[in-house]
Amino acid sequence: MKKINSIYIIDDDPITVFGIKKVLSTIVLCDSITTHINGKLALDGINNLISENKNLPDVIFLDINMPVMDGWEFLDEFIKIPLEKKIKINIVTSSIDPYDKKKTNSYKKKTHHPIFYINKPIQKTEVEEITTKTHLKP
Repeated sequence: MKKINSIYIIDDDPITVFGIKKVLSTIVLCDSITTHINGKLALDGINNLISENKNLPDVIFLDINMPVMDGWEFLDEFIKIPLEKKIKINIVTSSIDPYDKKKTNSYKKKTHHPIFYINKPIQKTEVEEITTKTHLKP
């Protein structure tokens, strides 16, 4: 079983959060899985980790459509943070709009963080690929 220090799940849908956690529990050992129901709370959490000099997540599962601060707004703010660490960001969405996939590609060009686009429901094979060590190296 793979070992990951920390994972963030940013999604306001409790069923999706439950599903991602369930799949993760079968394929990785993780010291910390933190969930946030919107991008603002997640961004605040990341800023707190930075100010307290604590470890940042290795992997983020990010929904696009959420209240308060959506996934795009989160990404806009997150990529402004000067981090050396590469955090694997996985946009997990039920959107079938081709614009969202195109927008994901534009973010890939703006940051050193690897960004991937996955449609809900997320599959076990996708989570296995997302969490492989080769994808987590800085």
